[in-house]
Amino acid sequence: MNHKRPPIPAIVILVLLIALSAYFIVTQTSGADETALTASGAIEATQVNVAPEISGKVTDVLVEEGQPVSTNDPLLRLDPSLLSAQRAVASAAVDSATAALASSQLKYAQTLETALAAQAAQRSKEWQAFAPSEFDQPNWYIEQEQQIAAAQIELDAAQSAIDDANANLEKVITDLKNSDYLQAEQDLAEARAAFVIAEQVKEQASNASDSGGLNEAAQDYYDEALSNLDDAEEAYNDLMNNDEAEDLEYARGQVLVARQRYDAAYARLLTLQTGEQSPSVIAAAKALDQAESALAQAEASLALVDAQIAKLTVNAPMNGVVLTRNVEPGEFVQPGATTLTIGNINELTITVYIPEDRYGEISLGQSATLTADSFPDVTFDATVIQIADKAEFTPRNVQTVEGRSSTVFAIKLSVQDPDGMLKIGMPADVVFK
Repeated sequence: MNHKRPPIPAIVILVLLIALSAYFIVTQTSGADETALTASGAIEATQVNVAPEISGKVTDVLVEEGQPVSTNDPLLRLDPSLLSAQRAVASAAVDSATAALASSQLKYAQTLETALAAQAAQRSKEWQAFAPSEFDQPNWYIEQEQQIAAAQIELDAAQSAIDDANANLEKVITDLKNSDYLQAEQDLAEARAAFVIAEQVKEQASNASDSGGLNEAAQDYYDEALSNLDDAEEAYNDLMNNDEAEDLEYARGQVLVARQRYDAAYARLLTLQTGEQSPSVIAAAKALDQAESALAQAEASLALVDAQIAKLTVNAPMNGVVLTRNVEPGEFVQPGATTLTIGNINELTITVYIPEDRYGEISLGQSATLTADSFPDVTFDATVIQIADKAEFTPRNVQTVEGRSSTVFAIKLSVQDPDGMLKIGMPADVVFK
């Protein structure tokens, strides 16, 4: 017996369709949540360890932990007594160098004025003087600087001639190959000196009013000196033949001429060095340069002390909050020793680690949301600002066995916290959009 089922009311069908649709929507939403990329980390901020650049005893600490500071706000001060004393010494040195420079400037001006006056007088004489007949031009034809340069070259050449003449004389003497020559030459020099004195004594005696016994004694002294001179000359000449004697005499003449040449060249150079080229002006100019250098050095020393004094006050390097204070007044600190730590809580970041197989889902500038355990009902906006370019082993703060067995990439995000709710070190979860 067949029984027909009664028709299902339309309202029931409508309810079933709505329920089925809600089921599919919930299922799809749940699936999307399960595939969303999430990661955990801790809130970070730029931290700066504040340390003095010089050593000293702390006199004042001007901030406390948790206190906000701005760039260049004073944080602590060091004892200035030692550097203040050094500055007084450096300042006195600057004053002394300044006075010395003023004296050198005055001396240079006076010396130059005198030299220029002498140069004008010398120039007038040169214009009126006639040049040697061998010159085709007058004395003033060549500029002073060129004449000085030429005179200096001649002076150097004269010195070289002296060296060459002395070397030649030594060679001539060595070529004599006679060990008695030097002693004979010494005896001759002594005999000549004695004869010159005897000749003077004889002349003085002849002018005396009582010339009897005095003249005889003086004559005897003269005769003896003359005899010794004759003997010395004979002994000296016996050691050389005529050619050797001529060579030696010529070599000695060369030495004498070379020395006379040098003296004349030096005198000529001095006459040309007038005005700004005169030795006195050049010496005054060098003294002026030294005074200027001394002042510059003194000023540099003073500037160094001032720079050190400026570093007695340690200032905040950035805007932020004092996180730690490691120093108290009375302590002695060394350069580089951390005294305070400042954090920039206005620019918070978080670093999280994602699995290697999800690396392709992250891009620079990508948005994310962040939640912290301390504020479970509040979400914060975050933006990807850095992606590691190489994988690393999972950090030890990842606790899951699955996480520890894989490699991950570090992702750094900037966190927006306009109300200042987040603090450094807070754990937080990130969901990438």
